[in-house]
Amino acid sequence: MNLEEFVSTHELCERYRVEQTFIRSLSDSGLIEVVEISHKKYIHCDKLTEFEKMRRLHYDLEINVEGLEAIHHLLKQVKQLQKKNRQLRNRLNLYE
Repeated sequence: MNLEEFVSTHELCERYRVEQTFIRSLSDSGLIEVVEISHKKYIHCDKLTEFEKMRRLHYDLEINVEGLEAIHHLLKQVKQLQKKNRQLRNRLNLYE
C-alpha cells in the first residue's frame, strides 16, 4: 500500500472540522472504509468525495448516521436502476 494514496483521519478532522466520532460512526455503519496502517487510521483518496458528501449531509442538513445509511442505500439503488435502464436502452437500439 502506498501511503500517498491515503489521508489520515486526524487530518480530515482538522481540515473539515469534524469529530473523530463522526468518522468512526461512518466506518462502523459501512459508509466509508477506514484502514489502519502503523496504528494510525486512514481513508483512501478515492473515498474522499463520498466522505465529503456524508459530511455535508450530516452537518449542513443535520441528517443522522441512520439517515445517511438510508440515503446511501437509496442512491446505490438509483445508480443500479440507471445502469439497468442504460443496458435496456442499448438492447432496444439494436432492434430499431
